[in-house]
Amino acid sequence: MKRSLRMVGIAAVAALAMGTAIVATQTASAEPTAKIAWKPCKDAEGKVYCATIKVPLDYSDPHGEKIKIGLAKRPATKPDKRIGALVVNPGGPGGSGVDMVKNTTVGSKKMQERFDLIGFDPRGINTSTQIKCEEADIEATFDIGLPTTKKKFTKLAKANKKLADGCRKLTGPLFDHADNLHVVRDIEVIRKSLGEKKLNFLGYSYGTLMGQQYAEKYPTKIRSMVLDGNMDHSLESTYAFASTETGAVERNFNEFAKWCDSDKKCALSGKTAKVYGELRELAKAGKLVDEGEKLDFYEFSDYYGFAVNEPGYWGELAKELKALKAGQPKQNKLKSASDRAAVEYVFQSMFCADWGLGLKNFDEWKQLNADLAKEHPNTQWSSYNANIAGCVGDPVGYTNKRKPLEIEGAPPLVMIGNLGDYATVYPWSQVAAEQSGATLITYEGYGHTIYGGGYSCIDKPVESYFIDLKKPADGISCDSLETPGKSTKDRTGDVAGVGPYSLN
Repeated sequence: MKRSLRMVGIAAVAALAMGTAIVATQTASAEPTAKIAWKPCKDAEGKVYCATIKVPLDYSDPHGEKIKIGLAKRPATKPDKRIGALVVNPGGPGGSGVDMVKNTTVGSKKMQERFDLIGFDPRGINTSTQIKCEEADIEATFDIGLPTTKKKFTKLAKANKKLADGCRKLTGPLFDHADNLHVVRDIEVIRKSLGEKKLNFLGYSYGTLMGQQYAEKYPTKIRSMVLDGNMDHSLESTYAFASTETGAVERNFNEFAKWCDSDKKCALSGKTAKVYGELRELAKAGKLVDEGEKLDFYEFSDYYGFAVNEPGYWGELAKELKALKAGQPKQNKLKSASDRAAVEYVFQSMFCADWGLGLKNFDEWKQLNADLAKEHPNTQWSSYNANIAGCVGDPVGYTNKRKPLEIEGAPPLVMIGNLGDYATVYPWSQVAAEQSGATLITYEGYGHTIYGGGYSCIDKPVESYFIDLKKPADGISCDSLETPGKSTKDRTGDVAGVGPYSLN
């Protein structure tokens, strides 16, 4: 099964009462209200309605050019018990909430009875006004790959800028007005247009950034908010981003090695780290061959390093590493996302504008790699660090500056983090919860996001909060469901993104 690598923290409680005064950042009357004309969706599973609304392209010019935002609604199954609308975003950057709602339900039967499920497509994608780019320019950046030389770094910077220039030509000003600060304003238009006095919001992965920054700007407009797989928008540096991402992979590798070394049936029992390290160094030296082709360090990490994040695959991974060491590699089952290209492409407009992580020159890139190798000696890299390369050359303005969360006047909010999350890593959820005062629910297993998968330890307190506004107890920690060597189903919220390595 081909897997798209996912990359890709939140809101809080300075005051527990719902009726706290509006803070200075609130702009309650700035966003318009749009009329929604719901019609049955095409190609939807069950009773689902679709619509589009108009929002300002640039909120500093609210009477200027408008763009479309696509919506989908799965109505509450018991209208007489309806609480309100639950707005959901699956992640990304660039994940489609419309497709999510068209193709699936969220939560238990009781949740489906009480809430209209509302999905939206963030500006730039799918049924919203799209950001379009030249396919050849996208492919060119993927073909260059991650820089291993100064010449390649310079080439990548030029290709990133060429891609951005082509996107601007095809798209117009929307290309430079798609950061998360704009999306937050769009969510407020959606809330008002739905006629909801308060927002109920469920955000997965990159969708947690939407929730965080909505809570900063509109804290008193929230009824309930759950953020699953949180991002940390207070990271101080590019290295902090890369190190926390790589730290998650290193942690999962150590768990893989511990399991394999203690199991005589594991193909690498007693020598897991040794074999992996030897293969890693061969890849760095340009001497590792897999299926007749040389693998550089980044390609090796994209496949074999990523696989350590999935306990169900550990047994097969050990066999593949052993075969690769013997010069007899098996057919890869997991592949990087770097071979994808599409006319619709929002990575630069969203991620680079939100994070500003691009490095200035190859020396900085080289130093980043050296520092990661020293701090995380086994894996030394996360596939999601490729997002840094996607922003090399500063193709868009860094408009959404990173900073600690500042939320005042919001109701109690809930966050969820997986200890083994390889994309939006657990320390990000910890930091976001600490900054915001949100209640953090911990899943002690792996995977990326967890709510809605039918695990009562997670789902029950979350749904009690959504339905009855009962704040979950502090310190909830749920046992892992994964069994090493035994495959598990993908979780709700894992939705393919659109970046070099999308966070989701």
